[in-house]
Formats: sequence, structure tokens, C-alpha cells
Amino acid sequence: MLNKASLLLLFSLAGCGGGSDSGSAGGGSPIPPIIPTPSGPLVVATGLQAPWSIAFHGTTPLISERGTARILAVSDNGSTSSIATIAGVNGSSEGGLLGIAVRDGYLYAYFTAGAENRIERYPLTGSGTSARLGAAQLLLGGIPSRSNHNGGRLAFGPDGMLYASTGDAGVGSRSQDLNSLAGKILRMTPDGKVPSNNPFSGSYVYSYGHRNVQGIAWAADGSMYASEFGENTWDELNLIKAGGNYGWPEVEGKANNAKYIDPLQQWPTSEASPSGIAISGGNLYIANLRGERLRKIPLSATGTSTEFYVKEFGRLRDVVAAPGNRLYLLTNNTDGRGAPKPNDDRLLDLPLP
Repeated sequence: MLNKASLLLLFSLAGCGGGSDSGSAGGGSPIPPIIPTPSGPLVVATGLQAPWSIAFHGTTPLISERGTARILAVSDNGSTSSIATIAGVNGSSEGGLLGIAVRDGYLYAYFTAGAENRIERYPLTGSGTSARLGAAQLLLGGIPSRSNHNGGRLAFGPDGMLYASTGDAGVGSRSQDLNSLAGKILRMTPDGKVPSNNPFSGSYVYSYGHRNVQGIAWAADGSMYASEFGENTWDELNLIKAGGNYGWPEVEGKANNAKYIDPLQQWPTSEASPSGIAISGGNLYIANLRGERLRKIPLSATGTSTEFYVKEFGRLRDVVAAPGNRLYLLTNNTDGRGAPKPNDDRLLDLPLP
């Protein structure tokens, strides 16, 4: 096992195509600058199987694996231990065990269970690789599922509420239906109740008109951002407003229609498939699957971006802020759509670019 404290990742691998969680490219956009790869990426862990999400339990990274339904804890020397296998996970293609979050002694998980997606939480005891999960508590079920477009990101906002992204599960009209949980960003209390100040009374829905959101993050001023897969033309970065309508399926990308909220930035689907996002040091970072790159977007200029690690590590699923002005990044080449490289999939520790 590679030791993250001593091994520098000094190679640059040629990236391979091979599918995406979004459709084929359409149209073009200004080409952003590609910055030389910063020095010092470290391999933290290897041999992961279709990893999807990273969450920290103290200083210990926890990783969800989509197909195995395992929660892995990563030790200081890079070894991994399964601390739990989530019961009831039954997904295919893009379904399975997806986002995880840790808060106040609980681990939260979003997963596909046949015809529905569920959000559960589990008491989390112990530390490091000795951590264990207690009995499951269902917070929310009945979220439409399919082999694709399941959403799946979980994150706690600065308001202490749990946010969850859901996909349209292949039926675009659900995204505009406020009675459906699909194609939305949902907001709930940590124990799964509808907050009294949600924008639609008695509803979990926080924003709607989404196709497939897979990244959620907040800036220091409380502004909420989300990454979203388009279909055949544009992938998006959005500024999320309570009660906002983001247009899908009526709109893909910028519409210049007052009825819908336009994205801050859009990219051809061949260059993006934006998944996990993180905010650190005044910048927003996006892990891209089909685009096989890490994007950096200054919060002071959200219409601009620079690109890093283009085609070096293959498909990138998640990125999170880590201690010491670092980022943790998950590759996603073993998900059936990538070209696995030796030791894939990997958890990487990167300096802030």
C-alpha cells in the first residue's frame, strides 16, 4: 500500500474516453486556460471499487463504494477497512450506494433500493478504522430511482440542515412537478423532518427543475452552489436559490427566460459531466467524469474557470476540502465507463491549485 506521507505521484497518464453520466457533446464554448499540473499529488489509497463519495469522521476519510455498498475507512498508512456494508442497497449502472455525510455522531447515506432511492442515518461510534455503524433509521424513502439519473449527493448546509440532490430518474417531467421528489434539491432536518421555513409549505423541495445534480457546496457567505449534468448539450454550475426553478426539461443551459434561473457557467457535455464540488480558499472546485479534469472557479468571477490534471487520472467523481489547504479527490475508472489504470480506483491528496 502506498504511503501518502512519502510517495509523490510523478506520472502523467494518458486519459481514455468511454462514456459519461451525461450525453454527447453539442455546441462549443470558450476554451479556458489549462494550467500546468501543480506539484505534489499524493496517493492516499488504492484498489477502490467504483467509489462515489468522501466524508470525514474526525480526520479519517470515509468512502462509499457504489456497487459493493461498503463504507471504507482509510488509515494513516493508506490501508482501507470496511466499517459497514449498507443493507438494502440494490442498484445497477448509476444506482447503488451514493452520497454520504457525517454529522453529530451519525453517518448519513443516500442509496438505491430497487424502485426507490432512500436516505438513512446510522449512529457512528468509535474512531479511525475501528469506527462502526449502528442500526439504520430511515429519514426519507420514495425518491424515484432508475439505472441512471439518481442524483445522490448529501451535504449539510451552514444552517445545519441536510440537503440531498435527486435526479429525474429518466422522466424529465418529474423535475417540474412539485409533488415529485425527483429532479430536485431537497432540504430536511437532521432527523428527516420538513423544516418549517422551506420554500414550499410541508414539502422537502428546496429547488426544482434539475436533471441530475451531483455536487453541492456553500461559500463562506452562505451562497449555495450545485453542479448539474445536462443531456446532449450543456452541463451546468448553478447558484441555488430557495424555491428556484432551473428549467429542466424545458431548458438545458442558459435560456435567458425570466421564468428560469440560468447557470453561472456551462460546458459542452464532452468536457464536463460535473460531479462532486468543494469550496476552499475562495475558489470552487469541480470533479469531472467524462471531462476527466478538475475545474477551479473563482467565487469572485464565477463565469471563468481554469483546468487541472486534464486526462491525468481519468474520470473524477468527488472532491472535498481537506486540512492544510489540500483537496481529496476520488477517481472513478472502475465504474464500468472508464478505463481502469493500475491501482485504480484511487483517493488522491492534492495541494490547492
